[in-house]
Amino acid sequence: MVTRANAASDKTLSSWIDIPENSDFSIHNIPFGVFRTSLTGPCCCSRIGDYIVDLRVLAEHDYFKAANISAGIFDKGHLNEFIALGKVKTNKIRERLIELFSIENHELQDNRSIHASALHKHEMVNMVLPIRIGDYTDFYSSKEHATNVGAMFRDPNNALLPNWKHLPVAYHGRASSIVVSGTPLNRPHGQFKKNKDDTVPTFGPTQALDYELELALVVGKNSTLGEAIPIEKSDEYIFGFLLFNDWSARDIQSWEYVPLGPFLSKNFMSSVSPWIVTAEALAPFKTKGPVQDVQLLPYLQCSGDSLLNYDIELEVDLRVSGEQAECICRTNFKYMYWNVCQQIAHHTINGCNVSVGDLMASGTISGPTRDSVGSLLELTRNGQEPLVLKNGSVRKFLEDGDTVIMKGFASKDGVRVGFGEVTGNVIGN
Repeated sequence: MVTRANAASDKTLSSWIDIPENSDFSIHNIPFGVFRTSLTGPCCCSRIGDYIVDLRVLAEHDYFKAANISAGIFDKGHLNEFIALGKVKTNKIRERLIELFSIENHELQDNRSIHASALHKHEMVNMVLPIRIGDYTDFYSSKEHATNVGAMFRDPNNALLPNWKHLPVAYHGRASSIVVSGTPLNRPHGQFKKNKDDTVPTFGPTQALDYELELALVVGKNSTLGEAIPIEKSDEYIFGFLLFNDWSARDIQSWEYVPLGPFLSKNFMSSVSPWIVTAEALAPFKTKGPVQDVQLLPYLQCSGDSLLNYDIELEVDLRVSGEQAECICRTNFKYMYWNVCQQIAHHTINGCNVSVGDLMASGTISGPTRDSVGSLLELTRNGQEPLVLKNGSVRKFLEDGDTVIMKGFASKDGVRVGFGEVTGNVIGN
């Protein structure tokens, strides 16, 4: 099957690669990742349809000659050095791949000997963490999520703290425990209160394990210590985005978060999708965000006509042991109150520098309805209103054997650009 789709420029793009209908990896996407096989070490790749594209092989055969990039840049276990080349060069590679896989182009299409070494069926390879992550920041940018949490744990009539509408709240997370999709999760241990009226905590495996549906931007450019990134230049620092599952232990969190915020309740593991979808691939899906109804300080102000949010549909599925996965949440990234440009501007306003490969996660993405909230904490009202699944099983929080599957894609005018999945299975400890 040859796929055809209309790009944002109204140019019809068709590929000679067989791309399944509704594939996240259309010719309009061309994401970047890192893969390995049983015979080869990790190297950089892209994906179209069901095929993994070995960028090292294409570079060795001079398909990227015009971009003046050596094959060695792709012979790595991470994308950092490729990303650090800058958008001019990384965009040339993406555009060249679109050209090579277009039906009108026969350079690669007719070279079957290269097919065997450069194209791999996706089920025959293993995807690994695509970047070397130096630092990771987690924001708290969904008004709906912050309101839901504030209403449950503080005052329903004053759910948002006084600073929330004036700055993108965030905390510095742990980069070393971020893992690629498919990595199993050991149930974490820590201190927590079994009952809210207990005077002392107990110790053991969390009884309130949760997921948080997020997206994370990948920093694509180094900044200088002591210099802030102006909001109008912040998009220059965004290479692309990943799906992000910020696993959370809610009972540990509620005991430890005062006075300095989450620590052991968050740093045990976070999961990311293996594919970085570039900012350029997502550009046609930019949209306006919610109205920000307080006067912001100048460094956070955006033009009223700015398209700084993204219309990305998101889904959380839950699979209990031996059962088929069931969708328990559908929401959209466009609901985020604080956009990614504001996050970058705020993150660096004090002179904090960022580096290629750093991650900035959005915080839980929740929408206005009960079925569009991005965590079990909200969906079950902190366990007070348990979720009843189609097979009759009940969940307050995650149990051993449960698998969480997050998906995301953008779609417009017949063009689909997606992330695939980020999955994680909970195992006992």
